Amino acid sequence: MKYRLVLGFLLLPLVAGVLAWQGHTVATDSYMREATAQATTALRLAVTALDGHLNRYQALPALIADHEDVQELVTRPRDRRLRETVNAYLKDINALLHSSDIYVITPDGDTIAASNYDGPTSFVGQNFSYRPYFQEALRGKESRFYALGTTSLKRGYFFGSPIRVGDEIRGVMVFKVDVESIEASWEGGEYKIFVSDPEGIIFMSGNRDWLYSSILPLTAERLARTEASRRYADATLRALPVSERVSSDHHFLTVSSGNSSREYLMLSQSMPDADWTVNVLIDTASVRTQALTSVIAALLLICLAGLGVAIILQRRARLNERLSMQAEAQAELERRVDERTADLARVNAQIEEEVAERRLTEQQLRRTQADLIQAGKLAGLGQMSAALSHEFNQPLAAAKTYADSATLLIERGRSEEASDNIRRISGLVDRMAAISRHLRNFARKPNEKLGAVAVDEVVRDTMEIVAVRLKAASATIDIDLGETPLIVRAGSVRLQQVLVNVISNAADAVEGLDDRTIRLRAWRDGDKVILSVRDQGAGIAPAIAERIFDPFFSTKGVGKGLGLGLSISYNIVKDFGGSLTAVNRPEGGAEFRIELAADTDNAQEAAE
Repeated sequence: MKYRLVLGFLLLPLVAGVLAWQGHTVATDSYMREATAQATTALRLAVTALDGHLNRYQALPALIADHEDVQELVTRPRDRRLRETVNAYLKDINALLHSSDIYVITPDGDTIAASNYDGPTSFVGQNFSYRPYFQEALRGKESRFYALGTTSLKRGYFFGSPIRVGDEIRGVMVFKVDVESIEASWEGGEYKIFVSDPEGIIFMSGNRDWLYSSILPLTAERLARTEASRRYADATLRALPVSERVSSDHHFLTVSSGNSSREYLMLSQSMPDADWTVNVLIDTASVRTQALTSVIAALLLICLAGLGVAIILQRRARLNERLSMQAEAQAELERRVDERTADLARVNAQIEEEVAERRLTEQQLRRTQADLIQAGKLAGLGQMSAALSHEFNQPLAAAKTYADSATLLIERGRSEEASDNIRRISGLVDRMAAISRHLRNFARKPNEKLGAVAVDEVVRDTMEIVAVRLKAASATIDIDLGETPLIVRAGSVRLQQVLVNVISNAADAVEGLDDRTIRLRAWRDGDKVILSVRDQGAGIAPAIAERIFDPFFSTKGVGKGLGLGLSISYNIVKDFGGSLTAVNRPEGGAEFRIELAADTDNAQEAAE
């Protein structure tokens, strides 16, 4: 026994060293994975914030380019009165949208109107023909570009759109968005976040010292490509003293500063539309310190456990020596006592195990019940908020367009037309209020009673809401409701919701195609009325045909759809006692068919 104790104490340091080495590796990897998960969340949030900030302004250059005064100015660029009018208009729009600058460029590259026309760094008279966003827009494309302004020396993201007069491009509308507001939120945080371009040059960073530094070698080819577009004006480009290392699933970046260097865990995500890469760095020093602390704590516990085992073994050896010295007369009695004690110990152990198992089961049951209740609450809140966002987007877009038009009409003294727009906005608000009442269909049957609804009136109201979406997709709609008025048993506002969702999906399907015509047909079929919406898009993939009516299922990109429109529409039509189906047409495209019960009595009266 003594020899075994001595051998154990001699082997203990060797075993502890091996465990420390392996434990440090495992602990470091575990903490690195945890840090990676946290940094991934921060990266996803940063990408979402940048994408959302830029998408707010994406459609605005094309919208402003359609303004009557702007198109007239590019036709008569030397008209001083027109210049003053457009300058004032761009300044008002810029202040309203909190953008950086808005300006109009002629085909030769000269700026003839700008929102900063009266500022010290006015763009009026400047020539930007060397900018890629100008060159792309002049070729008829919607362009994007990020750069340091050569006049304002302020960083920004540029959206360019051609100004078309008839079939001819007569100028370019440019919209510059400030990125410093997002960048400010990155300063002083736990993570270092920066945005780099394809050449590796840092364009945005929470650390201002890293701006215009490159994490890739500044080769002659990279410098030539950057200087050709004058992306960074006269800013001094320099290489950031970094070294990269890839280990298993982790990417490390070491940044040198003076005589010191710091290692970071680096995660990156590309944003193809913006043509840049978002990077998140997390300092590995704290991660390695945590791993080392865990290993030291584990070693201390192992040493204490070894000491405790040694004490127990020593006491057991002494007890055995005392027992061996007892008289033979007590041997039988001790044997019987040991047997009884062992039996009682086994019974007690079994009872304790059963009690422990029952307690553990009861605790797990309580936790499971609590998790189910919380999951139900979160699911309900998520579904309601997502439904509100989805159903209000299009009426709000239409109301915004009418409000902007009313403002311009009032400024021009056309009060009657402005009043008509305001009445339309009031009608849209009433419809949104009705939509909010009908969102209770997610939890219970609706309280609204079904009645006679004229299909032509619902279609007319629907077109007011989807007009903005159709214009954004450059789509047209061909409507044929037949000669006889059609009356169905339904709810007016909810049927309008169904048509808005189906037509909006059709607009998404034909966007960017040569044939962007959507066909809406309605006819009587026995005691049923059929409404058909057809498009010339790509149709419905067989793999997702059975899932398109499921809640939160969407084929659109991130930030472009919630996956609730068709699910809501399907349940609304089902509440009406009808059906909503989707099929692929043999000649191409998809067809959504809404089948509702016809109101025979009211249909006869309408026909008479």
